[in-house]
Amino acid sequence: MGFDGLALQLLNGLSHATTLFLMASGLTLIFGVTRIVNFAHGSFFMLGALWSAHAVTHWWPAMADTAWGYGTAILMGACLAALLGAITEVLLLKRMRHAPQLYQLVATFGLTLALHDAMRWYFGPEEVFAPRFPGLKGAIELGESYFPTWQLFTLVLGPLVWLGLHLLLTRTLWGQRVKAATQDREMLDALGVNPAPLMLGVVMLGCGLAGLAGALQLPREPANLQMDVNVVVETFVVVVTGGLGSIGGAFAAAVLIGVIHALGVSFFPQATLVLVFLTMAVVLVWRPQGLAGSAAHAEQRESVPVFALWPVAWVGRAMFAAVFVSLTLLAWGQGDYGRSLAEDVMVMMLFGLSLQWMMALGGLVSFGHAAFFALGAYGAALAHLHWGSGLLTSLAAGMALALTVALVFGALVVRSSGVYLAMLSLALAQMVWAGATQWVGLTGGDNGLIGLRLVDPEQRPFWDAALCAGVLLALAGMARVVGSSRGAALQALRDAPLRAAASGLPVQALRYQVFVGSATLAGLAGGLWAAFKGAVFPSVASVAMSVDALLVILLGGVHQLWGAAVGSALLVWGGAELGQGLDYWRGVLGLVIMAVMVLAPSGVLGGVQMLLTRFGPIKGRTA
Repeated sequence: MGFDGLALQLLNGLSHATTLFLMASGLTLIFGVTRIVNFAHGSFFMLGALWSAHAVTHWWPAMADTAWGYGTAILMGACLAALLGAITEVLLLKRMRHAPQLYQLVATFGLTLALHDAMRWYFGPEEVFAPRFPGLKGAIELGESYFPTWQLFTLVLGPLVWLGLHLLLTRTLWGQRVKAATQDREMLDALGVNPAPLMLGVVMLGCGLAGLAGALQLPREPANLQMDVNVVVETFVVVVTGGLGSIGGAFAAAVLIGVIHALGVSFFPQATLVLVFLTMAVVLVWRPQGLAGSAAHAEQRESVPVFALWPVAWVGRAMFAAVFVSLTLLAWGQGDYGRSLAEDVMVMMLFGLSLQWMMALGGLVSFGHAAFFALGAYGAALAHLHWGSGLLTSLAAGMALALTVALVFGALVVRSSGVYLAMLSLALAQMVWAGATQWVGLTGGDNGLIGLRLVDPEQRPFWDAALCAGVLLALAGMARVVGSSRGAALQALRDAPLRAAASGLPVQALRYQVFVGSATLAGLAGGLWAAFKGAVFPSVASVAMSVDALLVILLGGVHQLWGAAVGSALLVWGGAELGQGLDYWRGVLGLVIMAVMVLAPSGVLGGVQMLLTRFGPIKGRTA
C-alpha cells in the first residue's frame, strides 16, 4: 500500500473515531454522574439514525434539498434521543441507581430489547438509504484516491465536540457541579445542590450525543435495526480503554481504536475485530483502570449478598429436587419439542451455574463467559468430526480446550475487577467469535459444524436422564463448597479482598482457581450444547450468549442455590413460549427483565425468600 492509500485509511480511522467519541463521551458522562453503565446506549444511536433517515426520505423529503433542512433533521434525531433519555432516567435509571452495576447492566440490556422491538414496530424492518448531505457530496483528491467531503467534516467535528464538552465541564457552573457529582454525589447533595435535575440533564446530554452520532452516519451508511448492538460493543471498548468517567481518555481511546480499526481493515481484514479487542486487553493488562481512568473506578467490586442455601433441611431440598425432576419428566412427556426444550433448560442451567460460581463466590464479573462455552462446543465438535470420538471423549476434549485457554487467560484477568474484568472477558469472547467466524477451514465459518452424531437417537432418553442427574450433582457440589471453609474464604475475599489478604488468604490464587473451574464447567455446558443440538455455529460465542448466562442467574437470583434453575426456565421456556404466538416477544422479554431488576433485584427466588422471611421467617443458616 502506497503513502496515498495509507493516508486515506488513517483519515477513515479518524472519521470513525468521531462516531466512537460521540458515543463514548455520552456513555462516560452518564456513568460519571449516575454510576450506571448503560448497555442501551446503542439504542439511542439507532433512534437518531432511524428518525433522521425517515425525516429526509419519507416524511419531509424537501428537508434533504438544503443544508439547513438536512441539518435540522439530524438535530431532531439527536433531540428525540435526548427526550427518550429523559424518560429512561425517570422510569428506569433512577430506580436502579443503588443497585450493583451488573444489575444495572442487565436492566439496560432489557431496555435494549424493548426499544429494538418498539423501533421495529414504528419504523419497520427495512433499511433506509438517506441522500447525500447538500454541499458536502464531493470528495477531496489524495493522489489516486478520494476521501469523501462528508467524512472530512465529521473528522473535524470530533475535536470540536471534545473542546465544547471540555469548556462546558470546566467553565460553567453546571459543568462544575457535574464534576463535583462525579467525585462525591452525596457531598454535593449535603451542600444543598439537588442532584436529580443534574443527573437528568447529564443523561439527556449523553443520549443526545448518541443520537447525534447515529444521525451523522446517514450520508455514509443506511439506517437499520442492527446498528444498536454493533456500535455499543465498540463503544464499551473505547470507554473502558480510555477509563471510566474520563472524557479526555475517551477521546484518546476513540482515536486509538479508530486508527487501529482502519489499519486492520487494510492490512489484516480478517482479524480487524481481534485487533480492536486485543488493543483493549493490552491496555487493561498494562493499566487496569484504562488510559486516564482513576484507580477508584478500577477497584469497584460488585456487592453480592451471602449465598443462600435455603431450604436448609434435607426434606426441603429433597422437595426442590423432586419438583425439578417432575417438571423435567413432564416436559419429556410432551414429545420431541418438550424434550428438546428440557435439554436446553438444563444445559443453560449448567452454563448459568458456571457463571454463578464465579460471581456469587469469587466476586468475578464476566461479560464474555460465552468464550468458554464456545470453546467447549467447538472442542467437542472437532474431536468428534476429526477423530471420531464418542460423547464422553468429545466432552472431555471440549473441557480441556476451555481449561487450557482459562489457564492462560486467567493469569491476566484476576488482577482486574468490576466492569474492567467484565470487558476483558468480553474481549476474549469477541476474539473467539471472530476466530469461529473467519477461520473457515477449521470451524466452517458462518456455516458452522453440522452433522454431529454425538447422541444416538435410541440412547437419547438415557443421556437426558444422565444430564438431569449431572445438573443435580452440580447443585449438590456447589452447596457443599458454599458450606465449607473454602466457600467461606471465597466469600471473604469477594466482600473484603484487602482484609482477606491481610488475614493470610491467598487472594490471587483463590480467584484464579475459581476462574479456571468456572471456565471448565462452562466448557462442559458448551460440549453438551453441541451434542444435543448436533451442530455448532459462531453464535455460541456471541454477546447474546454471554448475556443469556447473566440473565439466567440474575433472573433466578445470583446468590440463590436454585437461582440458575429458575432463571434458565424463565429465559429458555418463557422465551420459547412467547416466541410461538408473539411477533415482538423480545420486547416483552425486555420489559420482564427490567421489571425483575427493578422490583426484585435479588432475582425471583430472592424476592420469594424476602416475602417468606417477612411473613413467615425462614429458619436456618446462610453461608
